[in-house]
Amino acid sequence: MLDLKGIHKTFNPGTIDEKVLFTDFNLHIADREFVAVIGSNGSGKTTMLNIISGSVQPDAGSIMLDGTEMKGMKDFKRARRIGRVFQNPSKGTSPSMTIWENLSLADNKAKRYGLTRGLNRQRKDFYRTQLEILGMGLEDRMDTIAGSLSGGQRQALALIMATLVRPDMLLLDEHTAALDPKAADIVMELTDRVVKEKKITSLMVTHNLRYAVEYGTRTLMMHEGGIVIDATGEEKANKSIDDYLSVFNEISIETGN
Repeated sequence: MLDLKGIHKTFNPGTIDEKVLFTDFNLHIADREFVAVIGSNGSGKTTMLNIISGSVQPDAGSIMLDGTEMKGMKDFKRARRIGRVFQNPSKGTSPSMTIWENLSLADNKAKRYGLTRGLNRQRKDFYRTQLEILGMGLEDRMDTIAGSLSGGQRQALALIMATLVRPDMLLLDEHTAALDPKAADIVMELTDRVVKEKKITSLMVTHNLRYAVEYGTRTLMMHEGGIVIDATGEEKANKSIDDYLSVFNEISIETGN
């Protein structure tokens, strides 16, 4: 499904601030896997996400999605295949547009634009059914301006928008971090439901160890551009938060943090 092969990435090369992050980094994610990625700041998890999304270009290596090289692909072509939900709820929606307008925009991302109406009334019932999945009553507020919604509601809307046209890959960039604990739990439960129902291959970066333990099919822990834990199946099921904390604390002691 997704293969990162021989990824190299150095920031600020040739300067006093040079930082070698990835050296021959490799990762395979199978179809329909839901992978949670944890690790300290600077471990490489967010940069890995940015390399997949195209916002950061690797110095070397390949990014293969279903056999297609994604490195160097134009943004609009990549956006047709990769959905992303950001940490900031305001980044995934247009605050000045209605819920209906936001969904229509997301619905058209894989289509060619022409002289047709942006709002298709024939699709409105479909949008309503998608919003009903959230259980927030947003299906009855289609004409509400997105900027007036709460952070949790906007993030839930962003999740539906990112998956409205089923992507080959869904990237979740600490998408619950900016929410209060109750809203974060609701959005995480919705994420799990949407990913399972739509059978979407997903990669989630999170600082919440509980989410990494409770959700997904696989958990990675990263450190200094490498993978130090790769737990799936029975191994993942048997790991607790304390198991991950133990490794994290060992790394912190070794590095003097």
